[in-house]
Amino acid sequence: MIKTANRLNNVQEYYFSKKLREVRQLIAEGKDVINMGIGSPDLAPHPRVIEALQNAMLDDKAHEYQSYQGLPELRKAMANFYESHYNVDLDFTNEILPLMGSKEGIMHISLAFLNAGDGVLIPNPGYPTYASVAELVQAKCINYDLDAATNWQPDFEALEKMDLSKIKLMWVSYPHMPTGTNGNLDLFRKLISFGKKHNILIVNDNPYSFVLNEQPMSILQAEGSSGIALELNSLSKTYNMAGWRVGMVVGTAPLIDAILKVKSNMDSGMFYGIQKGAIEALKLEKNWFENQNIIYKRRRDLIFLLAEKLNCTFDASSVGLFVWAKLPDDVLSEEFIDKLLIEKHIFITPGTIFGSQGQGYIRFSLCVTEEKIQQAIERLR
Repeated sequence: MIKTANRLNNVQEYYFSKKLREVRQLIAEGKDVINMGIGSPDLAPHPRVIEALQNAMLDDKAHEYQSYQGLPELRKAMANFYESHYNVDLDFTNEILPLMGSKEGIMHISLAFLNAGDGVLIPNPGYPTYASVAELVQAKCINYDLDAATNWQPDFEALEKMDLSKIKLMWVSYPHMPTGTNGNLDLFRKLISFGKKHNILIVNDNPYSFVLNEQPMSILQAEGSSGIALELNSLSKTYNMAGWRVGMVVGTAPLIDAILKVKSNMDSGMFYGIQKGAIEALKLEKNWFENQNIIYKRRRDLIFLLAEKLNCTFDASSVGLFVWAKLPDDVLSEEFIDKLLIEKHIFITPGTIFGSQGQGYIRFSLCVTEEKIQQAIERLR
């Protein structure tokens, strides 16, 4: 057996990659498992988006290698998206880089800015990929705890007491995943001030702006963000295009240029037809989000009922594609969801996969039909 690289020593297989094998095995055994664990939209993209993809197949250049920076029309559409929805003015020529999903951006950013041994501030709870990618590039993960007492926002007094001398990058995600806490301009200003004071790159991962959220925001709206902040965004949840793999990273030209150096050595450009579909999606009016949110609100109301059946509490004002719920005291997250999966064939995500601060919590996805949620409620009676 060939020995693997040392960088894999502290990196585990992604939780859902493992757990879904167990779910698939139960299904193969004839069990009707209701999967409320994954945030993969089950709704379809707008018909105009699919039509744009289909029509693009007839273009002369549809099947050639594409630009590493994406079509100019795609970058223009992304710039218009930021101007229309966040009131942020971006130069489409050098301040936007399309990505094959924002998840790859986490790796590209890390490779562009982190050396071995550099410190990275990781939210706890937070998206597990931040930590696993930091491990892969041999940076040092430094958790900063979030909790309900501070509305799942950073405790800046606690951060200032840490040794920040080797910290190079800080991951944040507002609206926050998994808790659904929304961002605000005051928080973004504090993050920018903190980054400038300690020369730390602040990266906001922002794929949930428009899901059940009446106030979409970008960290780039905060004064002074230029040169100290980047933002990842995605069409996956916003436009039901998760499998298309379309995202973007935005920020000042020198930061984007550094990321492009990495990206241009790792792929050969996004498929032409997908870019054309993405352009059409980004043109959709605000009523697209309004109609989506009518569906998600009905689902969330049912998830609230399900959570109550499980004796959980939750914040009804949270936003995004998930419901973050507190289990009764002394109930352990993974033991609870394993028991629920085996006995009731309902799969919910344990909060612990997002960090130690997720102990005692579970996360429901809204990517489940009302009928399935009703079935889950019935199973608990």
